[in-house]
Amino acid sequence: MNRLFVSIPVLAALALPAAAQADTTGTDKTNAAKECRTERGSTPATREAFKARYGTNANKSNAFGKCVSKRSKSEEAQRESAASNAAKDCKAERSADPAAFKAKYGTNKNGNNAYGKCVSQKAKAKKEAADQNDAKAITARKSAAKTCATERKADADAFKAKYGTNRDKSNAFGKCVSATAKKNKS
Repeated sequence: MNRLFVSIPVLAALALPAAAQADTTGTDKTNAAKECRTERGSTPATREAFKARYGTNANKSNAFGKCVSKRSKSEEAQRESAASNAAKDCKAERSADPAAFKAKYGTNKNGNNAYGKCVSQKAKAKKEAADQNDAKAITARKSAAKTCATERKADADAFKAKYGTNRDKSNAFGKCVSATAKKNKS
């Protein structure tokens, strides 16, 4: 009977890492779709830049689906990375001063939930920081799309010559948006 009680916690501990590495969740997909709608924007310039960035078929009509797929995988990776880094940070903090660690993070009567609370807080903070960086990148691309649309409107031939890199220079708008967003980001 004692072996049964010992093996249950062991099995639960082994199952925890597998559950933490779950596939993309519905929340990841929902967040990704919101981010893609924001990035796509409502102006013709931002929509064109969005299609150029994500579209893979001839008329780039699959851009939204490709964006959601890419971003949901990114959401999953960010969540897993944040949890992994948070766990490492909490282990280091706990080993430095176990009593202070329990006092800081423990919320139950004996403070034994301190490690879980620490990981949760740190993972959430890391994920929020990553989301803020993503939002800044989206804003930079939308601004770049508007800037490039204005430049292209002024002189389309000069615009294609300056930014186009393929045979017919049809990729000029996407190249302009990419270069301008990178320049504005730094």
